[in-house]
Amino acid sequence: MATLRAPHIFRKSLLLGLLGLTLFSSAAHAWWNSEWTIRKKITLDTAAAGLGAGDAPVTAVVLIRLHDGDFQFSAARDDASDIRFVAADDKTPLSSHIERFDGLLNEAYVWVKVPDLKGGAPATFWLYYGNTGPNALRVEDSKATYDAETVLVYHFNEKNAPPKDSTGNANNAETPGVTVDGSLIGSGLRLTGKNPVTIPQTASLVWNEGQTLTWSAWIKPAALAANAVLFSRHEDARAFVIGLDNGVPYVEVTGTAGTQRSGPGAPVAAGAWHHLAVVSSATEIKVFLDGESYVTLAAGVPALNTPALLGRDGTPVAPDADAEPGFAGDLDELQISKVARPQALLKLAALVQGGGDKAAKVLNIGPDEASGKGGENEITKHLSLIVDISKALTFDGWVVIALCTILALIGGTVAVLKLAYLNKIKKSTDAFLKLWDELSRNLNVLDNGDEETINSMGGKASPKAQKLLKQSPLYHIYQIGLGEIQDRLATNRENFQGLSGRSMQAIRATLDGGLVRETHKLNGSIVFLTIGIAGGPYLGLLGTVIGVMITFAVIAKSGQVEVNSIAPGIAGALLATVAGLAVAIPSLFAYSYISTRIKDAISEMQIFIDEFVTRIAEFYSEAKF
Repeated sequence: MATLRAPHIFRKSLLLGLLGLTLFSSAAHAWWNSEWTIRKKITLDTAAAGLGAGDAPVTAVVLIRLHDGDFQFSAARDDASDIRFVAADDKTPLSSHIERFDGLLNEAYVWVKVPDLKGGAPATFWLYYGNTGPNALRVEDSKATYDAETVLVYHFNEKNAPPKDSTGNANNAETPGVTVDGSLIGSGLRLTGKNPVTIPQTASLVWNEGQTLTWSAWIKPAALAANAVLFSRHEDARAFVIGLDNGVPYVEVTGTAGTQRSGPGAPVAAGAWHHLAVVSSATEIKVFLDGESYVTLAAGVPALNTPALLGRDGTPVAPDADAEPGFAGDLDELQISKVARPQALLKLAALVQGGGDKAAKVLNIGPDEASGKGGENEITKHLSLIVDISKALTFDGWVVIALCTILALIGGTVAVLKLAYLNKIKKSTDAFLKLWDELSRNLNVLDNGDEETINSMGGKASPKAQKLLKQSPLYHIYQIGLGEIQDRLATNRENFQGLSGRSMQAIRATLDGGLVRETHKLNGSIVFLTIGIAGGPYLGLLGTVIGVMITFAVIAKSGQVEVNSIAPGIAGALLATVAGLAVAIPSLFAYSYISTRIKDAISEMQIFIDEFVTRIAEFYSEAKF
């Protein structure tokens, strides 16, 4: 009866061990929807963007960059329709839309509306995905992502078509642009200075005198030129222009007070991305570069109700032929709002959208958490499958797995102990060689034949150091060699005439014998690793063959030939082969590494013997006596 219960007990122990490995995947707290199997916690550090504890709460549209280092693209639906964002309460869905999702290149850019951001404490929200069921319908809504004050957003991902407005205002461009892949955020717009993009005249883009507004974009100048216009809008004698003058960002306003341009500042570098923002209040216009205040112009926005140009000065109907070429370079993520955005929002956008280390300090995407209905991560799913497969194992299969487990335990113990032993002799050998290097220059200190002098290497090794030296094979060989010399000195110390050639040969033979014995010590128990390497796969194969034989015998007896009757038995039988390989592969790696360490130790002994014999022949040669 005890024999019959052994596999059952072993199986219970194995299953408990496997289930213990899944504890890390438990959810932190309540799950938004059990049909979504994976979630991530996203943390936004508002303090890094300059949002103070006393500042009013703000709403931000945050860019979430996903790549294969922080997102399982294989676990999401091909069209990303299962991606959801939920507030920190794990109840309230957040509006979002996807600019780009590429499961082949494993990259995605998603915009999320995060309300009520407050200073003084990090903000958190959740990213959910991993729902392959019928309820994972696309719910993204770019119009709901932006507030009513945002009147235009261009992502420039239209592939050489007119840029489309992602807000609900339908301010789509009237002329196409040149799309460039690999921009700062997915695709971008490439401007040559002569190919402007026309922004239409619409009711939502009407500017009144002294209009509050925010204009922002990412810019990457290809070269620094004079008066390179980024954005221009003209009506009669009034105009509003944003550009770079030899790399210096500026804003220029033409109105009743004439033409006014913002003062000079430090130029930007060509070929580098920068976040440029222009914020207008009733009496002044501020320019921000990478979220920091750059220059201020004491003027307001003029009244304008005409189309605008991106990348050139003038009007769409009659571009200024005498004007210098416009901005040449790349443009990405253009946004226009009819409200003056606070600097904290501009800095947050510059940090998060810019990517790299600065973005990582502000936006942290946490690890995957698995829960809910079917809420298992990939490791948990695989472990669950192994548990199911193990239920189909026969008695013979469990015997094989038990034997493989014993081999694995023995092999692992041998590997650990052998590595510890090799590390000890390495440390002691290094200490011995350091003392030997000093002693070998004058071996006459050992002539008195005192055992303590020999053991202490001429008084150079303290009792504590001698304990360490005793672990070194070289020290053992050293004692053997000096013992041979002292024996010859003791028999005829007064008439000692040096060591003859035959004596040197005899000493070398004794040292070689010591080398063989030390080699046997080093190689001791290594055979258990070779047994694991050679025997593990064969044991596993034996269990698989027996399991397959029993499976087919049961099928033949029952007369049922179908996948459901064959697959469990075959899978259970193959588990024995997996167990055998799990023994052999680590054993092979351990054996290869340990064998290399042993060869190095043997080489050190051989070199020492040659050096020892050479030194002895020099100090005790017949010619010197």
